[in-house]
Amino acid sequence: MATWAIGDVHGCYRTLRKLLKKIDFAKSEDRLWFTGDLVNRGPRSLEVLEWAVDHDWRIESVLGNHDLHLLAVAFGVAEERPKDTFKPILKSVRTVPLLDWLRRRPLAVAAGSFLMVHAGVLPEWSVDETLSIASRLEGRLRGEQAGQLLAALRRREDEMSDEVRSLRALAFLRALRDDGEPCREFTGAPEETPEGCRPWYDAPERRSKDALILFGHWAAAGFRQGPGWVSLDSGCAWGGQLTAIRLEDGEVLQVANAE
Repeated sequence: MATWAIGDVHGCYRTLRKLLKKIDFAKSEDRLWFTGDLVNRGPRSLEVLEWAVDHDWRIESVLGNHDLHLLAVAFGVAEERPKDTFKPILKSVRTVPLLDWLRRRPLAVAAGSFLMVHAGVLPEWSVDETLSIASRLEGRLRGEQAGQLLAALRRREDEMSDEVRSLRALAFLRALRDDGEPCREFTGAPEETPEGCRPWYDAPERRSKDALILFGHWAAAGFRQGPGWVSLDSGCAWGGQLTAIRLEDGEVLQVANAE
């Protein structure tokens, strides 16, 4: 039995099925780790979410920023955006169980030397601290205060609590300023970070360097690897590829967008 980590699917169900066939998932006992953003932007978010729920016992998927946005819309604390592809989910006869499954996803997953998050880890967090912070936030998202926490993600930076800053780091982080604060508006490639900023994984004295961190979110970075990290979002929903890496030996498989 192997474990494959897969980058952001973004509603690209046909592409996911193509990748699963290449992995031979149906005939194996392999497990899958998803870096989050199962939904949105691609045309078949409902099918991806239904497949994930139906294969719950074989997969782990962390919450991504688009997953959180779907939950915020469902809780009535955010409006749908013009490019969102949530309507089939919100109109489905399975809406309630699908969204309940989604809100119970973790924000961080660890096994052995591997740690998976959607976006990034702040340099002052160790692996254990990352998991502890994620666990507390997961409890909030699964409880009665979920709507309040999701709404708080949209506040101005100077109005955010430490809790909300932590959630934003796990779900939105790409680059950090030299003072340790996120470069929040930056979405370009790592080599294009503005002066005074650097990719979060290059932060000096990052305390999570004892793990191999798997993450998505950064489509402009594409698939790339460095010391202690693997970037897995290869822009499937934007005509790129969907990428998987086998944790046991580092084998990489990719398929082109099939939507």
